[in-house]
Amino acid sequence: METADLLPYFLPEGILTYFDIKAVTEQDSKLVISLEEKPLSSEELFNRHLHSKGFYPAVEIQDFPIRKRACYFKVKRRRWIDIDTGEPYTRDWDMVAKGTKMTSEFALFLKRLAR
Repeated sequence: METADLLPYFLPEGILTYFDIKAVTEQDSKLVISLEEKPLSSEELFNRHLHSKGFYPAVEIQDFPIRKRACYFKVKRRRWIDIDTGEPYTRDWDMVAKGTKMTSEFALFLKRLAR
């Protein structure tokens, strides 16, 4: 097994489908994994006229601790504009629990723990 094959076991399901890992830094007892959204695939672009507008400001999302270190994802999402409609376009992914700055899995875990 290669080192890269272990990543899906430590990251939220499917995250590597949409994001590239750009950096991993350790700040005090906090691990920060910087993620950048991948460009659209040709399948996603099919029948769409989208223009890239750079990135939204990065946001930090908390996830399960790794080896006694708090773990945060610093996520940079891409911005696109639909040229035909003028509307913004973003991928539809549900990684963050509504009303929090935590991954959905981590928020569900904490909710169950509190019961």
